[in-house]
Amino acid sequence: MSTTIPSGAAAHPVEKAGAGAATFVDQRLGSNKFLSKNLSKVFPEHWSFMLGEIALYSFIVVLLTGTYLTLFYKPSMAEVLYEGSYVPLQGVYLSEAYASTLNISFDIRGGLLIRQMHHWSALIFVAAVAVHMFRVFFTGAFRKPREFNWLVGVGLVTLALAAGFTGYSLPDDLLSGTGLQIIRGILQAIPLVGTWLAFFVFGGEYPGTEIISRLYSAHILLVPGLILALVTVHLIMVWTQKHTQFPGPGRTNNNVVGYPLLPIYMAKAGGFFFIVFGIIALLSGLVNINPVWIFGPYTPDQVTAGTQPDWYIGWLDGALRLMPNWESVIAGYTISWNILIPAVIIPGILFTLLAAYPFLEAWATGDKREHHLLDRPRNAPVRTGIGVMAIVFYGILWLAGGNDLVATAFNLSINAISRTLQISLIVLPPLAFLITKRTCLSLQRRDREKLLHGYESGRVLRLPHGEFIEAHQPLNEKELAVIGSKPDYPVLPAPDKADIDGVRNPRYRVEMLRHKLSSFFYRDNVARPTAAEIEAGQHHAEELAAVEAPLHEYEDADVIYNAHGGVLHHPGMPVTNAEQAAEEESRT
Repeated sequence: MSTTIPSGAAAHPVEKAGAGAATFVDQRLGSNKFLSKNLSKVFPEHWSFMLGEIALYSFIVVLLTGTYLTLFYKPSMAEVLYEGSYVPLQGVYLSEAYASTLNISFDIRGGLLIRQMHHWSALIFVAAVAVHMFRVFFTGAFRKPREFNWLVGVGLVTLALAAGFTGYSLPDDLLSGTGLQIIRGILQAIPLVGTWLAFFVFGGEYPGTEIISRLYSAHILLVPGLILALVTVHLIMVWTQKHTQFPGPGRTNNNVVGYPLLPIYMAKAGGFFFIVFGIIALLSGLVNINPVWIFGPYTPDQVTAGTQPDWYIGWLDGALRLMPNWESVIAGYTISWNILIPAVIIPGILFTLLAAYPFLEAWATGDKREHHLLDRPRNAPVRTGIGVMAIVFYGILWLAGGNDLVATAFNLSINAISRTLQISLIVLPPLAFLITKRTCLSLQRRDREKLLHGYESGRVLRLPHGEFIEAHQPLNEKELAVIGSKPDYPVLPAPDKADIDGVRNPRYRVEMLRHKLSSFFYRDNVARPTAAEIEAGQHHAEELAAVEAPLHEYEDADVIYNAHGGVLHHPGMPVTNAEQAAEEESRT
């Protein structure tokens, strides 16, 4: 296939050159057929789909700014005499890593702006990935055939945390050094291998001389390479499996309604990239973040007061602060449960459950169908409740990570705050689950009423025979498609303990567990009305609208004058009191 110019048309030199280049490439790679097929691929449109784009574009900013910083940063813990522009530290022996960070901030042209853009874009990247996964979870976009893409997302979240922590520790200031001290304590709390593992990571006694260079290698090579690989796999799977879409008119499980990749989607995506880039640059120029020169160089015998990690690590710090001081001596080994449980066991369980959730839900509900149409969160009350419960759990731990700052700001007892948060961590997440589930069911009932009776207009009519009714109006096509998309799934039947011959069912316990989980997910449900009921309900709403139509015609004929109390007048009636008095006199 070659690119030609229509006969009789005068081709612009640029078009002619482009056509020639396209023909040259196509004759060797057969690219035109591939591009014509894929550049017209349709993508749906919804504001929440931009969350993934924000993550991608902020990661691009991270790569660009990080490349610039590597030209000037020195990943060495060797001590040098600082002679830079920051006067309070002049003449002080610092590590080369910390000194080069100060030089980037004060002596390299544009260095501080690039440093802050790197930090802000990293924070936005982690936040966008997390919120994007919330959208995927609450709408059920992880279901078949996208389970592997969900695993890729979990991997990206984990790598984003690793990238953030490794970069956070590179300046070798007192704040980041305190974080490394905490990591060393977590490693040492692991039974049997903890001490060896800490020596292995730090290259000997803490802090040693190797940890910065090791973190640097992981931060600029290993972790970004893995993130790039997973992002590529993620995009390939999205392209192959086609993008999910929200319910709407003409949208089914077998099609995609949206805009083609070229030119509409690419134009929007390109513009949105520059918006994200501009916001990051503006934020970095106006809001200072991580002023390492204030904290000073790291020394192992010092800890900064009010140390706070970046927000995405705050929940782990909060878990450490809330855990009671439990220790046990087993077979001569001291087990520090106060570190092992919050920093190793709980994160391990949470991330394992996060990765396994699509498979657990599919197994518990028996749902083996492909899903390309997204759920409304209200139509999956248990799943939505679990998600809100997890967010509340995270929020309490995150707040606990700043319990000392809260105590100082509000002049409260830090012990009272910690005790309150410990109780809240047990009580509030289940309570949030119950409230969320009941709220979703209430919204389902409201949707059912809309399908059966139409919208409540808030207008009360009195019929000729004296009856008062509330006028309803029928739903439009979009509302009917969105609300009517609710699926109803049956609860899996309870298994029999034995068959008709009395032979015991060997899988009875497993099948009974599956039945109970299915009941947990689908027992509480407001069934969607049948098609006939929906049609009858909308027809009834149309009849009420027809009854109300003459009133609208009467009201449309009214003319409202802003005079003398805003009295409603009809055409031809007197407007002022003087006109009304003159009309009455003429009658007499």
